[in-house]
Amino acid sequence: MHERQLRNLIENVREGKLPRRKFIERLVSVGLTAPMASMLLMHAGVANAQPAQVYKPTKRGGGGALKALWWQGATLLQPHFANGTKDQEGSRIFYEPLGSWDKDGNLVPILAAEVPTRENGGLSADGKSVTWKLKRGVTWHDGQPFTADDCIFTWEYAKDPATAAVTSGVYKDVKVEKVDSHTIRVTFAKATPFWATAFVAAEGMIIPKHLFGPYAGAKSREAPNNLKPVGTGPYKFVDFKPGDMVRGEINNNYHMPNRPYFDTIEMKGGGDAASAARAVLQTGEYDYAWNLQVEDEVLKRMEEGGKGKAHIIPSGDIEFIQLNLTDPWTEVEGERASIKSKHFAFTDPAVRQAMALLADRKSIQEFIYGRTGVATANFLNNPAKFRSPNTKMEFNVDKANALLDAAGWKKGADGIREKGGKKMKFVYQTSVNGIRQKEQAVIKQAAQKAGIDLELKSVTASVFFSSDVANPDTYGKFWCDMQMYTTTMTQPDPERFMDQYRAHEISAKANKWQGRNIARWRNDEYEKVYAQAEAELDPVKRAAMFIRMNDLVVGDNAIIPLISRPRVRGASHKLMTALTGWDLDFSGLHNWYREA
Repeated sequence: MHERQLRNLIENVREGKLPRRKFIERLVSVGLTAPMASMLLMHAGVANAQPAQVYKPTKRGGGGALKALWWQGATLLQPHFANGTKDQEGSRIFYEPLGSWDKDGNLVPILAAEVPTRENGGLSADGKSVTWKLKRGVTWHDGQPFTADDCIFTWEYAKDPATAAVTSGVYKDVKVEKVDSHTIRVTFAKATPFWATAFVAAEGMIIPKHLFGPYAGAKSREAPNNLKPVGTGPYKFVDFKPGDMVRGEINNNYHMPNRPYFDTIEMKGGGDAASAARAVLQTGEYDYAWNLQVEDEVLKRMEEGGKGKAHIIPSGDIEFIQLNLTDPWTEVEGERASIKSKHFAFTDPAVRQAMALLADRKSIQEFIYGRTGVATANFLNNPAKFRSPNTKMEFNVDKANALLDAAGWKKGADGIREKGGKKMKFVYQTSVNGIRQKEQAVIKQAAQKAGIDLELKSVTASVFFSSDVANPDTYGKFWCDMQMYTTTMTQPDPERFMDQYRAHEISAKANKWQGRNIARWRNDEYEKVYAQAEAELDPVKRAAMFIRMNDLVVGDNAIIPLISRPRVRGASHKLMTALTGWDLDFSGLHNWYREA
């Protein structure tokens, strides 16, 4: 097919002249796969993702109830303890940052009066400071004024090691000062090319000093408002049942005109992705469903019900496997999976390489994800300028067997490999999810052919992704040999995304397993390149540095990338959202409405 023909077809889809499915069928007929055709639309910005909506309602309220399904129910409503997207989303109903990211990766003001630029004096020429002007007249839900003091407090709170906030990495290396009652200045130790991290998006939600002040530091987990949020957002807190339901009501003093549209909001937790999809696409019981990690063919059948449709939003999210480099079964100084311990098999590079060769990513894409995921060898996939051309996918059971033979892992009478009296029997865990259990089965089948026995473990999502320090099955503890999940990229820059492999972010007992480096992988070159990228103002050089970081962690096979996942959401036909692949679903909640 000629390039001009392809462009014309894409424009016809964009203008509504050609159904998306017909476009895909046309490209499949000339040799492309359906996922590749979908990706062409996504890269052209005309996939199932909705275009940015022009806000139509002319008055606040009157829209009735908004019913949303988050099948991983929120377990707490404190954004700085949010050990997973579900808790960030629940918090975002009530709390807000200074700015958030739209679908095109543009920073838009929320609690800020404007986005800082060189032209308005907000950004310093040397890249070492950013000055934020705050909106005036904003109040917390209890009527107290929102001021610069709340921003200063949030910074102090999050960076305090005793608080053990999951956002500490964002705030610990910056200095924040009050310029006046509605102006703050964030100062960096060195030139900082990507400055929009502190107070921005999912990790930038600001909490009220007058309520959390008495519970800073070591008392942070005792604050009553960890479960009863008082924010500045479009909805005020009504009720919360952890893992089940979050309820809010309209904030009639919201700081944006004619917003919000809905009178109440329900964020229902529990169930699974398939039942959530059915409740929106097929039965119309709910208006919106998050994270439809459901086989694509199933989604298509549900869409035929006519109540709603799946929206596919380009993002940097990645489904991947972690291999535990530490010993998850033995305590060292009272800690399982201690960084002082070593895994009996996965510290062997040959074993890690063999495991990567046993991941049949193309089959997982073709038979499970379809248009909702693309097989990849990269951890960092988007934006495209950060995508490495140096990696490759390879599924090769014979090669994996040869590697293990050469490394001294011999098959016993039972067909299971062993070395030094240790058998290759690994516990491989993930959350309860139909797609994930099928992914596990694909990996297990290949592993069996290589003499590796995988015990498949599925943990209820509300437990797996929780921050419960007493629960042994949370993904942050990683007390098993292998685990799999999706990590989300919440900004159109990889700096915060790639700090998941920094040594100081290692998840451990000392930080209540809140560290972002759950793989517990360390590499001196990675640390050096990351530090350089933090201060590199040349965008081309900086992109090359992040590509190098990707290549280091992928090349060492400490992780195994599987599927680059656009965000798949379900919405009723009449629900108008403002979805983005670079921030939380609820980041644009104030702009949601229902067409008549």
